[in-house]
Amino acid sequence: MPLFIRRRNRGTRNGRQDAHPVDEVLPPGKLLAYGVQHIAAMYAGVVAPPLIIGQALGLDPLRMTLLIGASLLTAGIATLLQAVGVWRVGARMPFVNGVTFGSVAPILAIVAQHDQQQALSIVYGSVLIAGILAFIAAPYFSRLVRFFPPLVNGTVITLIGLSLFPVAIGWIAGNDTEAPDFASPLRIGLGAGTFVLVLLLNRFLKGFWNRIALLIGLVIGTLVAWPLGAVDSSTFAQAPIFDVPMPFELGAPAFSLTATISICIVMLVAMMESTADMIALGEIVDRPADERTIAAGLRADGAGSALSAVFGGFTCSAFAQNVGLVALTRVKSRFVVAAAGGVLIMLGLFPIVGAVVSLVPQPVLGGAALVLFGSVASSGMRTLGKADLGNPVNSLVVAGAIGVGMIPIVSPEFYEHFPAALRTVLDSGISTGCLAALALNLLFNGTRGSDQDEHPVAADETGGEPVAAAVQADTTAPEEVGVAGPQAGPVPAPRPDSIAQDTERTS
Repeated sequence: MPLFIRRRNRGTRNGRQDAHPVDEVLPPGKLLAYGVQHIAAMYAGVVAPPLIIGQALGLDPLRMTLLIGASLLTAGIATLLQAVGVWRVGARMPFVNGVTFGSVAPILAIVAQHDQQQALSIVYGSVLIAGILAFIAAPYFSRLVRFFPPLVNGTVITLIGLSLFPVAIGWIAGNDTEAPDFASPLRIGLGAGTFVLVLLLNRFLKGFWNRIALLIGLVIGTLVAWPLGAVDSSTFAQAPIFDVPMPFELGAPAFSLTATISICIVMLVAMMESTADMIALGEIVDRPADERTIAAGLRADGAGSALSAVFGGFTCSAFAQNVGLVALTRVKSRFVVAAAGGVLIMLGLFPIVGAVVSLVPQPVLGGAALVLFGSVASSGMRTLGKADLGNPVNSLVVAGAIGVGMIPIVSPEFYEHFPAALRTVLDSGISTGCLAALALNLLFNGTRGSDQDEHPVAADETGGEPVAAAVQADTTAPEEVGVAGPQAGPVPAPRPDSIAQDTERTS
């Protein structure tokens, strides 16, 4: 009989081990509060594309309301797919999905070439095909993760944060330079006041109140803006109390080769940005995104886009501002985002409730967004800290990628004379910076440091939650070591208690 038995931790969930923060289920009140905070951060981004497209189509108020409701409903469904997951669909991370703004330009081009009803039908047919193709291509596209060492990761995450700053500035100053209130003292004052308020609340509030500091800042900013005439409540006059988007209510799908190709390019760019966002989120929540996680997340993008076309929405992709919110609040539970997805569905079914969220003035939202987007950039800098930037070659990779990625951010019309298909990619600082970082790293460093060792977390084959690869790989039977001397093989060194405890925590 052996003198001692070494038992190995298999990473099972048997009630004796703490769940990873990503899998933590919070009390209902906190789930709702944190979920509403996520919606407040992304609501303007969800409703802006259907507003712009609806105005270009000349839709009447009722159909405009249906278009916005469909976008909210499908964003909720896509977010639930990402956070909760079904089979191998969904990253099972606190990952918010919604209508990608990258689809607006090609959709407007389609609208310009056709009449109202035909244009919507062609758009929905193109989105449906692009979503299905993205779903099929997800496991192949996800293999790019092996080329994302910390040097590339950190550069891309930093660019995600930097590329969002013009959005926040646009919310504060206004996007119409001809408007009377563009960059007015009132708008800048509201934005600056909210910015400072959110920083102070995050610094001095504790516990639960600290986690909802952004939401508190938005509420206070809106209350301050109301008597100053900066709150637009006209949405209530047009929003119906209840409405259920029906399949193909706004238009049955029709197909055009050129339109489908342009939307597929948009979907490809969205998949690239989603991959970068999943890698960024994995670093923030301490659960690095491996190939299976990214493939599952991209399948959710594709499935969400296809469903969106059925119910009247557009292509779905990740919302980077919500990645910043996770970094800012340090609330890592995916069920918080699932709660946000449920509320988004309710907003789609009850437009009158969505009108309440729309009360937040854009300058107030922009002031809070500056903190959010800065959090994303700082997460990227933290990831770059893991790379050897003392090596001049690595510093050159970062410098070149950020330089290329900042071009469309600093000068949106820089690629104005390039073909429209190329501009779909080139006009995205995230996409161009990501491609530049990948290319420069391969050119100067080859594949060194770009393998799976950089992403030690794996998922099980059934599409379940990721577990520590070191634990998952260790699935042999308990090893018995006797006293037969060298014939029995070497006796393993006992593991320090601290290491054993760390293994339990990561399982």
